[in-house]
Amino acid sequence: MSHITSPSYITRLMKKWGFSTKKRFGQNFLIDQNIVERIIACAQIQEGEWALEIGPGLGALTVHLADQAAHVVAMEIDTSLVAILRDTLQTPKATIWEGDALEADWRKLLEEAGWQGQPLRLVANLPYYLTSPLIMKALESALPFASMVVMVQKEVALRMLAEAGSKDFGILSLAVQYYAKGRMAMNVPRTVFLPSPAVDSAVVELIPRTPPVDAPRDELFAVIRAGFGQRRKTLRNALKTLMDEWPAGELSPESIDQALLRANIDPTMRAERLSLEEFSVLTKELLKGV
Repeated sequence: MSHITSPSYITRLMKKWGFSTKKRFGQNFLIDQNIVERIIACAQIQEGEWALEIGPGLGALTVHLADQAAHVVAMEIDTSLVAILRDTLQTPKATIWEGDALEADWRKLLEEAGWQGQPLRLVANLPYYLTSPLIMKALESALPFASMVVMVQKEVALRMLAEAGSKDFGILSLAVQYYAKGRMAMNVPRTVFLPSPAVDSAVVELIPRTPPVDAPRDELFAVIRAGFGQRRKTLRNALKTLMDEWPAGELSPESIDQALLRANIDPTMRAERLSLEEFSVLTKELLKGV
């Protein structure tokens, strides 16, 4: 299976099929077998578990997933790559689905492949241009993921795992904290891809969990979005956008000020200084003012 990451094999395969990479799909193929094996090891696929892959490319990860998982469903948007994968992956343990992973009904795809609710592992070399939306779709999917192992642009990895007060902290950081425990599994240099991208990558492991805060989710993320909507504004001013879109009813500047006071949060602070727990407390206080 190591030949799949060989630059000469990739070049021959692309020539055979008349394939050329498409920038709009962010296609960069792994040419380092060691990185592939480390990603698979990080996924920790257990007997009987299924794997879901986004953007299989030429199948460097897919062949290992099919070997270790009960079944792998790989979602690929590029028609020409789908043809190559279906020809080279001659195994009944792999289903290649053609289409946009962001628009797809993942549960339906899995069930059509024979999935009956077994634990899942998400493994993906995510396209840079869709990283955040795909991560959010995975986190919000309610599928029984035991873990998610995703390779992303290093800058995005830092944002995913950032803590309150850091320059990288934002909505994505808080969403990851809400749905999962995350860690940086490894850094991946740009030199291990063909073609080589302009930036380095990183592999992040996410372990889904029960949310660690108890504020209602819709209202909590409405507060978070308002806080970061204009991140240079103070919380008092940024939260005024909630007056038009607060899911639970009407808010006034006075009720926002009172909620900040009861939550013991300085109204002149900016959103990036607040932890997930503080956003939760603030959300519950705002609900009291409705």
